[in-house]
Amino acid sequence: MHLILPAALAVASALLVATGTLVRQRSSTPSGGITRRWWLGVAIAAVGFFLQAAALSLGTLLLVQPLIVLSVLFALPMEAHLDHRRLSFAEWKWGIVLTLCIAAFVLITMPTPAKHTLDPGILAGTIVTVVVVLAGLVIGARLVSLHYRALLYGSASGLLTGVQSFLVKSVTTQFGDGLARPFTHPEIYLILVVAGASVVTQQLAFAAHDLQTSFPAMTVMEPAVAMALGVLLLGERANVDVVEGVVVGVVLLTMGYAVVVLAKFAAERETEFETHPDHDAPSPALSPAARAPDR
Repeated sequence: MHLILPAALAVASALLVATGTLVRQRSSTPSGGITRRWWLGVAIAAVGFFLQAAALSLGTLLLVQPLIVLSVLFALPMEAHLDHRRLSFAEWKWGIVLTLCIAAFVLITMPTPAKHTLDPGILAGTIVTVVVVLAGLVIGARLVSLHYRALLYGSASGLLTGVQSFLVKSVTTQFGDGLARPFTHPEIYLILVVAGASVVTQQLAFAAHDLQTSFPAMTVMEPAVAMALGVLLLGERANVDVVEGVVVGVVLLTMGYAVVVLAKFAAERETEFETHPDHDAPSPALSPAARAPDR
């Protein structure tokens, strides 16, 4: 039961995030403006975020974050239906691979929580580390070509979104000590700062005009960072032996590659739409620009 309920909430969150993204995209005007229906998409995505927070309050980052990646998969058939097209063989193949990898990871690891409190000294050290890495990515982005600039800014955005998920997990556990308890700790306020910085770096990545690079970087970095922080700082553990650990490593690499491939499909369709704005098919559901308000 400790896995079923948070897993169900995470899957529902992924579905709502994909739906909210799709509604917002199909409700935008050709000039980039927004309509009343666009706000419906925002509301749907917001419900998805709260479901993610509920899932994190009951389950581990190791369980919830891989399941949130299913939003990439859920958007595929919805987008294809609205575009009146069939999914390609490659999309089906990598969608199935992604699903199997997520299922295998959860079933093999059976993630369990350990300590839930975050020591202030560890939090401060984490903040310093994140700032140093982030500064390195941002400074490096100014010294390289547009292609690598998109990669570095996209990685920075994914890093920050992963940290945001980690902070949300930390805050949700504090509510167990009273509704006012989280407001006496810095994590809840850091979420606002991190979320704002994530949006800024995401927009800088978009400005590099290389979605095929920035979008996969964002998509992969978020769960990787959140899961790593859950293990290192919250003491979350995967119940595996040495052999199972090797298998899990292969599964995670395959899952990451599948996400990159699916994200590139979405980015390529977005680029094609921007190049041919009179095309019948609207912009794709997985455009990173439309995902910005989700987190």
